[in-house]
Amino acid sequence: MSDLKKQILSAVEDDLQAIEQELVTNLTPHLALVRKVASHILFSGGKRLRPLLMVLAARICNYQGNYDKTFSTIFEYLHAATLLHDDLIDGARLRRGRLVAHSVWDNPTAVLVGDFLLARGLAIAAETGLPQVIKVIAHITEEMSQGEIHQLQRKKAFDLTEAEYMEIIRRKTAVLFQGACRISALLAEATPVMEAALADFGLHLGMAFQMADDLLDYTTDSAVLGKQVGADLKEGKLTLPVIHALANAENGVREEMIAVIGDPGFSTTQFEKLVQQLASLGGIDYTWRLAHQHIQKAKDALHLFPATETRQIMLDIADYALSRKL
Repeated sequence: MSDLKKQILSAVEDDLQAIEQELVTNLTPHLALVRKVASHILFSGGKRLRPLLMVLAARICNYQGNYDKTFSTIFEYLHAATLLHDDLIDGARLRRGRLVAHSVWDNPTAVLVGDFLLARGLAIAAETGLPQVIKVIAHITEEMSQGEIHQLQRKKAFDLTEAEYMEIIRRKTAVLFQGACRISALLAEATPVMEAALADFGLHLGMAFQMADDLLDYTTDSAVLGKQVGADLKEGKLTLPVIHALANAENGVREEMIAVIGDPGFSTTQFEKLVQQLASLGGIDYTWRLAHQHIQKAKDALHLFPATETRQIMLDIADYALSRKL
């Protein structure tokens, strides 16, 4: 474990324990099977980054209520729901080192438990009594669904542009980070300027987080990653390292790369050569540079707030988004 990760975990230990308890307490399904399937994805080693960001963002806005941990569960339930649905759509085999839910149970059960978690998130949002919060959560679910559909439409599309990729990850990932931070400002009745700053922080952190996550597919082995290396390519997803490399490859090399990318049965040797090509064509470095730019924008957004311990933790989380190994 990196020193930065240890430092963050030490600072937020009590918050994470409280969030974990609220995730159990607020699940409240009527059927044991729903709890079993939901628990399979919820309690399989997730980082709790999204609910933690909501709690920290509320604190930086001087939130005085007692329900920040309860409301933070909205974002983990929404995230877990998308994972259940995404794994099914993608035909994934592993998630966090475990068999995916639809393999353990079946497709209809995984879909319906995902639907339950989405509804549970909306129900908890309604408990805030703030129409604006409900509106934000509803907008997030719309955006995430459309991001997934956009990605599904453009699977194995070798002409996928960088602009399309950015729009997909904004909708699939960044809006949830953005919403977690923005809702904290609404709960704390913070100023519109503070709300906008936290929304910017969450948006740029989410963009960088997804780029870093996409890079792990080419820089980490399966045992550490918790899923098959090359899974994105096997699922037909073109991420930024590939998009940039294809755009800069000469015809012969480009055709060779496309042949591998288009074959879900590619060998380990073929994948390793492809990774070398992504590196030599600048795809990996380019993705890191853009992720760093988004992290800097996220950190800049926090300059509005006083230099407190909470702000420092949020800055550390931004740095960790790039340095993490999984």
